[in-house]
Amino acid sequence: MSCQSLRQLQATQGACFAVPQPEAAPEAAPEADRATAVQSEPPADPALPPLSFGPENLSRATQPAGCGLIDRSDWGVLEIGGDDRLRFLHNQSTNAFQSLQPGQGCETVFVTSTARTLDLATAYVLPDRVLILLSPNRRQQIYDWLDRYIFPFDKVQLKTGDWSCLSLIGPASNALLGGLGVLGDTTTLPSQSDPDRPLHHHQIVTVGNCEVLLAQGSGLNLPGYTLLVRPADVVTVWRCLTTGSPDPTGTAITATGTQADIPHAVPLGTQDWETLRIQSGRPQPDRELTEDYNPLEAGLWQTVSFDKGCYIGQETIARLNTYKGVKQRLWGLRFQGQPEPGTILTQNGERVGKVTSVLPLESGAIGLGYIRTKAGGVGLQVQAGEIAAEVTPLTYVSHPQ
Repeated sequence: MSCQSLRQLQATQGACFAVPQPEAAPEAAPEADRATAVQSEPPADPALPPLSFGPENLSRATQPAGCGLIDRSDWGVLEIGGDDRLRFLHNQSTNAFQSLQPGQGCETVFVTSTARTLDLATAYVLPDRVLILLSPNRRQQIYDWLDRYIFPFDKVQLKTGDWSCLSLIGPASNALLGGLGVLGDTTTLPSQSDPDRPLHHHQIVTVGNCEVLLAQGSGLNLPGYTLLVRPADVVTVWRCLTTGSPDPTGTAITATGTQADIPHAVPLGTQDWETLRIQSGRPQPDRELTEDYNPLEAGLWQTVSFDKGCYIGQETIARLNTYKGVKQRLWGLRFQGQPEPGTILTQNGERVGKVTSVLPLESGAIGLGYIRTKAGGVGLQVQAGEIAAEVTPLTYVSHPQ
């Protein structure tokens, strides 16, 4: 019920939702046309967040005095409890868990025994459990994967978590939270290297009389925060953040309203997340994270501990690092046209990579793709079929020299 109420509130703020698609028929519209069909009415399935709140909102959110709020309620959460929870996660994913304390967190990757990627996850350590934030449509897969490795004498409890996820993104995120009494008089966001407030560290705060887990980092390489909210409270929290008022009964900002004198978050949709994801280079399951690639090829070095010892996939990752065996790397791409994901990249007629994501622009497109290490990196000129492209740097991922 809370999700449906949130969708109704978002509709008053100018949200566009995906139109439910019937079973394919011979006379049906092409897949691309059906995928872009939208409606202003809340969907029958309230689990689906809005696609967009209009073309102007993303620009407003990323201005120096702006911030945006993205509904990530389609992302999944697992809760891992029991005395062995940190040891268990330490052994099942790429990052180091056993040294983490309550209030701390990290990104980690779940991989197969041959180090092929399943999902990029974020972990938040609480006093009695660990919350694992997972990509859309990955919760059941990772639940089943982890459940395979819980043995009778392990003190580990695994269950799905009942949380809604929001991302607050943009330069004015702190000003908004400060105005709501959440961050006091703090006015600047710390950088990734700030030792006092590292990424993924978190605390329980109150927004509109609701308890919220507020974590450093927006989920992208942009200033901001991740919020985990109980579904019963998500409407209140969304309203407080988009009006800038600590009063949960405050009036929601409409599609034409500005309230420029009050710090508030501009509502954003999943299409805006996709734009920011591709611009920054966050890899996504079924695109950049598949069983064709490993975390080092995806540039997720910050998620891998090379000192912690044995875990699933460790032998392969250690060998790749020791012997400089990373044969392809994830890069940005700027196209002079609009290729399809999956298009092969060539240079002088020789295959050098593959396009994984594409974001069409008014002129050309940008995207993500894997390039063979020996072929080169930033500045490399390639072909995506008949379309010329240039390899560009990314901020979310890294590739050591």
